Amino acid sequence: MTTAIIKPAAIGASLLFFAGCFGGMKKLKVVDFTEQRVLDTSLTRKVTGKREFLFFSTARTANFFEGGIQGMVTDYAGNPIEGVTVRAMPDAGKLKPGEGTGETGSFAAVEESASVSVNLSFTPGISDTMGVYKVRFSLPIVGGKVDVRGKLVYNPGWDQQRLNLGTAYEPQLKESPFRLYYNLDTGALIFAEGPRKTIVQPVGDGRVKALPGAKAPGASRAAEAAAASQQQPAAAGDKAEEDLFKGFDFGQ
Repeated sequence: MTTAIIKPAAIGASLLFFAGCFGGMKKLKVVDFTEQRVLDTSLTRKVTGKREFLFFSTARTANFFEGGIQGMVTDYAGNPIEGVTVRAMPDAGKLKPGEGTGETGSFAAVEESASVSVNLSFTPGISDTMGVYKVRFSLPIVGGKVDVRGKLVYNPGWDQQRLNLGTAYEPQLKESPFRLYYNLDTGALIFAEGPRKTIVQPVGDGRVKALPGAKAPGASRAAEAAAASQQQPAAAGDKAEEDLFKGFDFGQ
């Protein structure tokens, strides 16, 4: 009888072979075209459901591209503003299993089976003391790429906050469209958005102390014009009173 001896090297080679056959984690490759707008990128694998077989079931998994969209919030004088919320809202739509989004398509969820749906995840960002915010995302890679369109909404509750608290930061630009694209094979990472800097100005109704920050030059000129218009009637009234008694020879 011949005894077969299996060497450790052969075992290691076999494990590598089977790992490649069953789809091991692919190394993340990134060619950044975003100019540091998208940071902290990583590739993770998550359980998204189950595969049911005759006598057993296995976990259904998918690759997810994760990272953060970074930006800055300032006032009209360029000073950083803290505490402003920025929210990412992807366009609505559905994507069939195994299909890419194409050049014009977009989606809000990836439907993999009748019982599971993988949602696009965006965590709102809040500007820090330096005015920098970061919107975290976790996006499923479908057809070897991520292609998401949507809009960034700046301080979405500012009007309600002003009504409730009497003061708020009103953004100069309420929202802006964006597109986030990543190709797993080429590593191309692209992020397109309108303005690079979001400017806010303090607004209020006088009930509480005004928020710090410079107002828009146009708003300042409008306030000065309103103050001047209030002073003009008083000056005209004084002049009319002076003319009224000018015809009388009092004190002579």
